[in-house]
Amino acid sequence: MAKEDYEMIIGLEVHCELSTKTKIFCSCSNEFGGEPNTHCCPVCMGLPGALPVLNEKVVEYAVKAGLATNCQISRNSKNDRKNYFYPDTPKAYQISQFDLPLCYDGFVNIDTSDGEKKIRIERIHIEDDAGKLNHDDYGRGSFVDLNRAGVPLIEIVSKPDMRSAEEVENYMRKLKSIFEYIEISDCKMQEGSLRADVNVSVRKKGTEKLGTRTEMKNMNSFRSIVRAIEYESNRQIEVIEDGGVVTQETLRWDDVSGKTFPMRDKEDAEDYRYFPDPDLAPIKLSDEYIENIRKGLPELPESRRKRYLEDYELSEKAANITTGSKYYSNLFEDAIKVCNNPKSVSNWIMSDIARILNENEQEPDEIPFSGEDLGELVKLIDDGKISSAIAKKVLEEMFKNPEKPLKIVEDKGWIQISDESQIKEIVLKILEENPQSVADFKAGKDKALGFLVGQAMKLTKGKANPQMLNKMFKENM
Repeated sequence: MAKEDYEMIIGLEVHCELSTKTKIFCSCSNEFGGEPNTHCCPVCMGLPGALPVLNEKVVEYAVKAGLATNCQISRNSKNDRKNYFYPDTPKAYQISQFDLPLCYDGFVNIDTSDGEKKIRIERIHIEDDAGKLNHDDYGRGSFVDLNRAGVPLIEIVSKPDMRSAEEVENYMRKLKSIFEYIEISDCKMQEGSLRADVNVSVRKKGTEKLGTRTEMKNMNSFRSIVRAIEYESNRQIEVIEDGGVVTQETLRWDDVSGKTFPMRDKEDAEDYRYFPDPDLAPIKLSDEYIENIRKGLPELPESRRKRYLEDYELSEKAANITTGSKYYSNLFEDAIKVCNNPKSVSNWIMSDIARILNENEQEPDEIPFSGEDLGELVKLIDDGKISSAIAKKVLEEMFKNPEKPLKIVEDKGWIQISDESQIKEIVLKILEENPQSVADFKAGKDKALGFLVGQAMKLTKGKANPQMLNKMFKENM
């Protein structure tokens, strides 16, 4: 059978680090980085007799996440001990939630090549993060850094509703966008603030029974997640086609070789020997508490998308991309207050800004200038002070040296030539040097006009007003 005869079944366990000031069960700093083992105390080091105290802000942020993803919120939940031993888990257990999570039965809608699709969320629960092992380059061993131990997490567990790497990426991007909007996490994947355990299985199309799944741990880039899913699904299909059996196991993705490698057998819930944490009281939430959090939620991406379609008449693609990131959306909102040209601002975000970020492997939160600066750039074009060609050069400069657009234009001498006498002089010079193009234009070849305008822009280094050039070339031929 061919690969096309199989379908992927994918579910995700997404871990999101919450941006509270302190850790989940102690008062240690939750700030990223720091010298190893400087953000830790007896509680997050798991020392005997140290007692955890739940950070109320963690519960608030988890409820926010649940409400923003259409979840039901538990009025009564609890913390449980999830028992396992790794060198970076000093307590030999993780404080998590088992049968009574804070949030359950939610969903988000994602866009796919076949239209909108609902991805169900089974649960969102709170837990503490483990520490980190730093492996010695010379093979002398590994060093344990407990700065991350006790960092507050929410785990978002999806149903196995995704059928392609494209759907997984769109789902992850949707969660990232929502969590940025509600400001519960910085979602910096490169720092591990948002990562996913990806569960993949395959089955023959038309069958109901699920295949044996494998899990790829701690994936923290969209590109790696897509590559890993495509490789692992193909590997499983090859195993089945060769008469083998897929083993339920935890895998490590190697980004260099582009392959998965076994780490250990995949645990099931009973392997963790869950039981209620005896040192923590149950979590009881009132209707009033939940409703106050609901009222405090900001406008979410889906609401903004609809507003952009109706109020600014953006295309579906423009509205999706512009609202897909809180940072893009805020940039857009601030820019249009200055220039009142939403379509142009959206085009700049979708094209040149997205391109530069992609080339530099940066995220929208790393844009070094404000929405007001982008609005000023668009206004300079609309006012005829610079051409679109010059504006592209100004934008490049804004990324390198975040100065005000007008200052860049003035310092570089890029103010657009709009003086009629100067434009006419340029036009006559180009016409004299290109008689064949003049003849071609008179013969009905419209491309000749584009060539002549291009020559004039080249002569003036992009500073001539293109609308005036077009008009004067037609008048003088």
